[in-house]
Amino acid sequence: MVKASRIKSITEFHRSRNLPKPEHPLISIIDYADLKFSEEERGQKLSVIFDYYSISVKRNLNGTLQYGQQQYDFDEGVMSFVAPNQVFGIEVFKEDVTNQSGWILMIHPDFLWNYQLATKIKKYDFFDYAINEALFLSDKEEATINYIVANIKQEYHSNIDKFSQDIIISLIETLLNYAERFYQRQFITRKITNHQILDRLEKLLSSYFNSDDLMTKGLPTVQYISAHLNLSPTYLSSLLKSLTGQTAQQHIHQKLIEKAKEKLSTSDLSVSEIAYELGFEHLQSFSKLFKAKTKLSPKEFRKSFN
Repeated sequence: MVKASRIKSITEFHRSRNLPKPEHPLISIIDYADLKFSEEERGQKLSVIFDYYSISVKRNLNGTLQYGQQQYDFDEGVMSFVAPNQVFGIEVFKEDVTNQSGWILMIHPDFLWNYQLATKIKKYDFFDYAINEALFLSDKEEATINYIVANIKQEYHSNIDKFSQDIIISLIETLLNYAERFYQRQFITRKITNHQILDRLEKLLSSYFNSDDLMTKGLPTVQYISAHLNLSPTYLSSLLKSLTGQTAQQHIHQKLIEKAKEKLSTSDLSVSEIAYELGFEHLQSFSKLFKAKTKLSPKEFRKSFN
């Protein structure tokens, strides 16, 4: 992929795609069918950084998308989210795709200025998901999302008055809340894929905690785990939280406590030696975590077996 190019404004994006000037410089909705690429771009992998939020729904792009360990065709609405300063990659088809449909909603951070959403939007985890962790919409869900976007478009197409921005901000927040709800549904309904992820997570943690990696590398990080599962750290934690009630970090700590209990109850190693074998540089850190998770100090837990 070539070096990422930066697009600083919505107006600049319109100009780069030979689209009419946006009606509002800080918010715009464009139809995917209107997106055209130059001959030089065809068959190329492009990399772009936006200085604004991009929310899109795509359908019928004649391609496949990797989701976990499975591939899905674009025969249903696929919703994705890109935050400012994230690298977004797209592979341009060599020939025009005539049946593609969908839209892109672009929102510059300045549009949210002085609204609570300016802060709240950063708390929606799906803006940190990788592009292969998109939201797959049912027909009913897609209709709901499209209705909200149509209202946003109608509002900024109309004569702007003192209520317009308040209404659009409210609609954007509603859109994001529905997306969060639909992601929770996706975590639950895609059981085969998600259970495979849980199985792989368990095997990965068991292998790590039974190896010498703890002493040499320390505790596995969420970044390490997610990289081996081909997921983004935020998506992995959101998925686990939905399915098990625990984040990725909590799963790591749970496996650590299980291993610590095993060593405390079946070996003659000192607590300090066990802490070292579990990757802790300081005994106090191990003892503090163990007591926080079990309500007992390591010595108290060991004494309960004597």
